[in-house]
Amino acid sequence: MIPASKKIRLILDLRQGGILDTALLAAMEKVPRDDFVPEAFRDRAYEDTALPISHGQTISQPLIVAKMLEALNLNDRVKVLEIGTGSGYQTMILSHLCRRVYTIERHRPLLREAETRFDVMGRHNITTRAGDGTLGWPEQEPFTHIVVSAAAPEIPPILVDQLDVGGVMIVPVGDERREQRIFKVLRSEADVEIEDIGPVRFLPLVSGMPDTAKRGRRAEA
Repeated sequence: MIPASKKIRLILDLRQGGILDTALLAAMEKVPRDDFVPEAFRDRAYEDTALPISHGQTISQPLIVAKMLEALNLNDRVKVLEIGTGSGYQTMILSHLCRRVYTIERHRPLLREAETRFDVMGRHNITTRAGDGTLGWPEQEPFTHIVVSAAAPEIPPILVDQLDVGGVMIVPVGDERREQRIFKVLRSEADVEIEDIGPVRFLPLVSGMPDTAKRGRRAEA
């Protein structure tokens, strides 16, 4: 059993880190991060640090998750595309903040584990797909919001095209060996506006699939 004091300390740390969105903080307090990390790291689940999961992936640092989601300016009417389900931790937080989450993961075993967590926790506004996140989810576009959980070499034009007018995308950009930045992309009728949110360190956004599977059990055509 993780002491409640560790969860409270994490929320306090997020506040001290500049996170002011009370709905976001409440969602992060609700979601048990220890259920999304391997058993060997559960005693560190409420540290403000990234932790390894399987398939060479990580669960992101809570402060980075909070900064990216706060920058999305979410509400309970919006439709979000998440690129990179991972353990499902960020997905679960999103499910408390928006109407519908569509999430894509290229590693099918990771996706199955995340789906099990969603079912156990009773979240039914999440739709999953095993697929190439660099292609987005064209059958479900447009999205009011997109969040990318890996660093792209440039702002992905395919994903920009899947944003609704007035939509927002948060995406880390940069080479794994050099500085990466989080960009906030705002789509208008004629153009896009780009805001630099700050430095970050993510694994690279990879195209293609590591196996022949193309869809998760909840995928929609």
